[in-house]
Amino acid sequence: MKRITFEPEINKDCQMLILGTVPSEESLRKKERYGHKSNQFWRILFALFNKPLPDNYEEKSAILTDNNIAIWDVLHSCEGEGSLDSAIRNEKPNDFKKLFKEYPRIKYIFFTSKKAAEFYKKYVGFDTDKVFTVLPSPSPANARMRLDEKIEKWKVLIDTLNSIS
Repeated sequence: MKRITFEPEINKDCQMLILGTVPSEESLRKKERYGHKSNQFWRILFALFNKPLPDNYEEKSAILTDNNIAIWDVLHSCEGEGSLDSAIRNEKPNDFKKLFKEYPRIKYIFFTSKKAAEFYKKYVGFDTDKVFTVLPSPSPANARMRLDEKIEKWKVLIDTLNSIS
């Protein structure tokens, strides 16, 4: 199956960017980032902001835009069976040169998996004017780490937000 990413959710004030690899088949079907019911992305974020998790996707994504946190994916498209990052092939990256030119305030980049960081390094590279952090994957495939442990590791997101506010 060919998967094509969503457009970035971003505004001119964003200094932080969360990058996944590419949306899962379920996310694409639902037209929602991190849309698989077992994915812990939204649970982690709302725990960090100490807010109840809404059911509505627009309310979920508003927590990012309201806090000037952008979200996108490293890959524009790829092929592969299923939604595991390990099954990705024939990948094509997003145009980060264009993104950073249009949104020059982005300085802090957070990857939601090691694989997302690997693809970024392969296609974009780690330039020195950005700060990069690899977070534990919120995917249900990352069952080695409990939700509370992931939340603890993701606190760097809030620490960064507080340091630039």
